[in-house]
Amino acid sequence: QVQLVESGGGLVQAGGSLRLSCAASGRTFSSCAMGWFRQVLGKQRELVAVITSTGGMTKYTESVKGRFTISRDNARKLVDLQMNSLKPEDTATYYCRLFPTVGSSLLPARGPDYWGQGTQVTVSS
Repeated sequence: QVQLVESGGGLVQAGGSLRLSCAASGRTFSSCAMGWFRQVLGKQRELVAVITSTGGMTKYTESVKGRFTISRDNARKLVDLQMNSLKPEDTATYYCRLFPTVGSSLLPARGPDYWGQGTQVTVSS
């Protein structure tokens, strides 16, 4: 069984920074890709950033490129999202996701994926 627990959300002014962390339990962490997604009430959940099992490849949604950085520490079973130059449109609930992929790629593979409970990020203008 895998559990994901996010932390680090909060209220910040536009232009500020926050660092989200996701702590994982279970034995599959280092063999799965990890991602951060976000959702605004009434809208679909969207991908923010993903990172391969080895950390060798990352992918970001266009709106956060150059501002957000995803990283992982397999020894500590942590995945972080450093968010700089925050904008009001970044306001959302942010979710951590662990999902199986083919080797060290981002190609999805069969198997269960897991979500954290979410952490709120609010950026004021």
